[in-house]
Amino acid sequence: MNRYRFSIVKAFIFCIALATLVWAANLWRGKLTDLGAPTGQLTGLDKWIVGTYIDLIRSQDMDKPMSNDPTPVRFVIDPLETPAEVGQKLQAQGLVADGNLFRSYVRFSGQGEKIQAGTFTLRRNMSIKEISLALQRAQASEITVTIPEGKRLEEIADLLQQQVGINASEFLRLVRLQEPNFNPDYPFLKGLPSSGTLEGYLFPDTYRLPQNPTTQDIVLRMLDNFGAKAAPVLEQARATGRDPRDVLILASIVEREAVVADERPLIASVYLNRLNIGQKLDADPTTQYALGFDPQQNKWWRTLTVEDYQYVDPAGYNTYVNPTLPPGPIANPGLSSIQAAVSPAASEYKYFLACPGGDGTHQFSVTYEEHLTKYSACS
Repeated sequence: MNRYRFSIVKAFIFCIALATLVWAANLWRGKLTDLGAPTGQLTGLDKWIVGTYIDLIRSQDMDKPMSNDPTPVRFVIDPLETPAEVGQKLQAQGLVADGNLFRSYVRFSGQGEKIQAGTFTLRRNMSIKEISLALQRAQASEITVTIPEGKRLEEIADLLQQQVGINASEFLRLVRLQEPNFNPDYPFLKGLPSSGTLEGYLFPDTYRLPQNPTTQDIVLRMLDNFGAKAAPVLEQARATGRDPRDVLILASIVEREAVVADERPLIASVYLNRLNIGQKLDADPTTQYALGFDPQQNKWWRTLTVEDYQYVDPAGYNTYVNPTLPPGPIANPGLSSIQAAVSPAASEYKYFLACPGGDGTHQFSVTYEEHLTKYSACS
């Protein structure tokens, strides 16, 4: 009989405990749901419940970013959006794994009222705490500028001066590493020779910039972009025993030669085949780069004459004279040309040409005799 009464008591206690847990869970869930309201103060009990939920149950999720991807992501908050709506947008753009957790955190921490409407630059390697702080600093009105592939430093400087209003001379001092206050610290620049510049490392792309950006800010954004998109691809070449800087130099030549995108790997293979047998590259863009700006033609990439090919430039960029790769990139290549230089086509071609007035495609040849035949047919 005593055992029976004891079992009833245990069952009664269990039911009370279960009911208490259910009540607490409902209260907890209700409090967390109420956090989505745009207004209203949290009571001490509210803060205790939410704080316990975040600290004990979701602490790892708070500090864990979505990924290691440092690529900038544009994020816009419209006026009157609530923390709940902001959290759902963050989740939809892949910036947080749980929009409700973001909403709970900013209400609990009091940061929900500090979040501003405006445009922000976020990254997927940011935690919820880092994102909530970033959303308190809306960017000023933005301007957009596009840096095309295959431009040299001077062309980029002129473009930025015209479209953004920066001083071209100041930009060139920075990218030629002549500015004493500018010390870029990026792993992909560690092997840069003492006489080197940032030619080749200013990644072509469309950039969103604040009104009146500083020259240094623009340069750092371009280097950040190179580090995020181009440097990992170049590092693949190191695994095969190739120097990433040499690959970047080759990519810059491919960028200037290629007109049709699909031909980039083939053009890269031609130059690698020549290098492998000690043959000069004979690349027109290197001669153009060595000659620099032509005031008569009013352009950097001048139309070459027979005499131009014999130009002996002090830096050794003209590959019709210099039998090896140029000492540095001759332009700033895009990702497709870099990928082509890292993974060229498998071919035995050593020559190529484009017929004047054609569609930009090239004819490729294995032997010089074959090349001359095709050249004659183009004339």
